[in-house]
Amino acid sequence: MALFAAIDIEGVQPEEGAPAPDRLIAGAPRFTTWNAEEADGGLYAGIWEATPGKWRIVYDEWEFCHILSGVSVIAEDGGAARTVKAGDSFVLRPGFRGTWEVVETTRKEYVIRV
Repeated sequence: MALFAAIDIEGVQPEEGAPAPDRLIAGAPRFTTWNAEEADGGLYAGIWEATPGKWRIVYDEWEFCHILSGVSVIAEDGGAARTVKAGDSFVLRPGFRGTWEVVETTRKEYVIRV
């Protein structure tokens, strides 16, 4: 097994989804996730895409995100709302609570540590 792994979604079967109904705030967002890497200990990496809408998010895991395309607004409960777009990178830490609003279909690369 090679120790260098490109994040390549060619041939990766995507998972389709949506926010849980009790978290949905607006719209009818749909998610597509290509999980390109999964390692022991709860480590995941891949590509995620969402269509417009708004929902509540609750993070128990640590996630690094790099926005590839689109525009989203992420608002932390009791904190500032941040607009993220292509080229932006950020980390959502365990305990983050707030909302994610996709303004324009958004695609991101992610690394998640559970």
